[in-house]
Amino acid sequence: MALRLILLLQLAVLVWELEVAAELALPGCASHCGNISIPYPFGTTPECYLNQDFFINCNSTHQAFLTDSNIDVLSISVSGQLRVLSYVARDCYNKSGQRVANNDPWMTLAKFPISHTRNKFMTVGCDTYAFIKGSSGKKYKTGCLSLCESKDSVINGSCSGIGCCQTTIPVNVTSIDISVDSYDSYTGVWEFNPCGFAFVAEDGYFNFSSADLLDLQNKTKVPTVLDWTIGDEKCDQAKENGTSYACKDNSYCYDPDNGPGYRCNCSEGYEGNPYLLNGCKDIDECEVDNPCNVTHTCRNLPGSFSCFCPAGYEGDGFKIGTGCSPMPSSESKFPLVNVALGISISLLVLLLVSSWLYWGFRKRKLIKLKEKFFEQNGGIMLQQLLSKHEGFAEATKIFTTEDLKKATNNYDERRVLGRGGQGTVYKGILADNRVVAVKKSKIMDQSQVEQFINEVIILSQVNHRNVVKLLGCCLETEVPLLVYEFVINGTLYDHLHNQDQTYSISWETRLRIATETAGALWYLHSAASTPIIHRDVKSTNILLDNNYTAKVSDFGASRLIPLDQAQLTTLVQGTLGYLDPEYFHSSQLTEKSDVYSFGVVLVELLTGKKALSFDRLEEERNLAMFFVSSMKDDRLFEILDDRVLNEGNTKHLKEVAILAKRCLMVKGEERPTMKEVAMELEGLRILETHPWVNNNSNPEETEYLIGQSQDAYKGDNSSNIIGYDSIRDQVMVDFNGGR
Repeated sequence: MALRLILLLQLAVLVWELEVAAELALPGCASHCGNISIPYPFGTTPECYLNQDFFINCNSTHQAFLTDSNIDVLSISVSGQLRVLSYVARDCYNKSGQRVANNDPWMTLAKFPISHTRNKFMTVGCDTYAFIKGSSGKKYKTGCLSLCESKDSVINGSCSGIGCCQTTIPVNVTSIDISVDSYDSYTGVWEFNPCGFAFVAEDGYFNFSSADLLDLQNKTKVPTVLDWTIGDEKCDQAKENGTSYACKDNSYCYDPDNGPGYRCNCSEGYEGNPYLLNGCKDIDECEVDNPCNVTHTCRNLPGSFSCFCPAGYEGDGFKIGTGCSPMPSSESKFPLVNVALGISISLLVLLLVSSWLYWGFRKRKLIKLKEKFFEQNGGIMLQQLLSKHEGFAEATKIFTTEDLKKATNNYDERRVLGRGGQGTVYKGILADNRVVAVKKSKIMDQSQVEQFINEVIILSQVNHRNVVKLLGCCLETEVPLLVYEFVINGTLYDHLHNQDQTYSISWETRLRIATETAGALWYLHSAASTPIIHRDVKSTNILLDNNYTAKVSDFGASRLIPLDQAQLTTLVQGTLGYLDPEYFHSSQLTEKSDVYSFGVVLVELLTGKKALSFDRLEEERNLAMFFVSSMKDDRLFEILDDRVLNEGNTKHLKEVAILAKRCLMVKGEERPTMKEVAMELEGLRILETHPWVNNNSNPEETEYLIGQSQDAYKGDNSSNIIGYDSIRDQVMVDFNGGR
């Protein structure tokens, strides 16, 4: 009974919070995008915002963006602030003093200026100088210099020029362009500081320490505060216009010192949204914080309150501290009734106090149990790791135990999608009718906890259409849980090897699946913020959706590889039949280990045979060895799957087979990279689908060109744009057309 009362109280608090948020939005409009409250004049649809400047684009994953740009919105304050994410400038060198990475981020805003009081321009590094330039009605430029010769000379918490430098930015800034560079290419400080950084961040967000000289390279975005106002007129002009004046009842107008336009604020004694009709609500001072003397009674008034003496007392109730004196009264005529009433009230108070203590004890016990499971399941480790990879995990949701019990029908066996070495996967349906896959890990020792947290960290950083998406996790149960997007069409293994399948996959689809998988692994190896080695690439870990699009999954065995390392010594882990023999003997994990495993998958697609089967003859049990042997004996077309042989172009099938053989080389250094594999497969796929592929009269037409160039530009102040320039890639895009 007590537990139910506690849950009811918690539900009431949640409902109250949602009602408060709803009161800030226009009636009938969405009040949230994910966990971001959206107060009017902002809104997600035309009828819900004041004008296009206040449009919040809430996408299907509940991420919020400013208008049609790619500027992530973190929070919106009705008092006039908008927190967004902006890029970090980076300039990195190798030990020989050669530049390996450099990007110059910029941001152009259509309306709202960058707050000059809530942000700092910061530079981090021991051989670093940075500039920020842009427009504040007229051009401006300033800079910051940060030097140090040893890590010991750095003062943690200080940003005065030794390892860290900060300065302010002027008012009315609507565009910025940041560049960062080095005097000596970090050759004297490379061991502890190979990179320099510069960014505009919310004041108080960044607390510099010596660890940031190395670890800050994992941070790509930081929170930045924008100031927002209404229109381009000041208060006096707006009031004269009448109908366009935005400040409603019980509010007042004031002119801010940053940007054009004006702002509204609720009058003293009121709170809420001053831009809505009846949006400023009276504060009940008597309920919130009784301002009267303990002997006085408080009475709430519109925008104020009053103190007076209760019945039976006399005195000046408005003079705080004077007190109220009991009025003279005759002796009670009913002593027994008074005694009985006093006993009843005492018992009632005792009962209420006892119940309150019991509820408090039960609540504390539940909280401690959840805290125990949270710590046991690696919650603290997860928080520490996520803090190092900020910007990748904002969209990851923390689910409650009740959410996932309801979604999986209390983990009904009929909802089981599959079982593996790391745990069981259930089909779930969330409250918003989204279908998801819930992974329930096994009871774990410490090493298994690290694998679980490792999977969360890796997937929180990955954003690729061919990698299964992590939606969230739950750590407050004895067994930790992960929530993924639901991929409906099973695994590649099912479609290749399940005898119940009514038809096999076409060669064109197989080649596309191979190309997509190779592209995803290439992304993990080179395009992610920190290189990721999957370590368990196999057909059961490649999921297929309705369109047979490949989705690489199951990162429980994966590893992040530091940027300054080419290999990592680990305990050997993987699946027999797919395991890299060089890794098996040396324990040296490299990106080429994934290349070998992918080569086995490629052979599966060509032959339709399992990677390891004891039902076959001894020399055929290991598919990789059998395939290489068949290629050597020129027996390729004897082992290919019948449908592949009938549908595929003989020349192209042979080229795919040669590529698979190269992936299966015993020495890792002789194997191609995943980039080379992905590009070669993409070229072959283009040839397979090209209308002239079988026309041998003009062989030049069958040659392919991989790659394309894209021009990008920095738009003018008529739109919201964010991006960066890089010597490795160009990531400057006009985002008016969407993200």
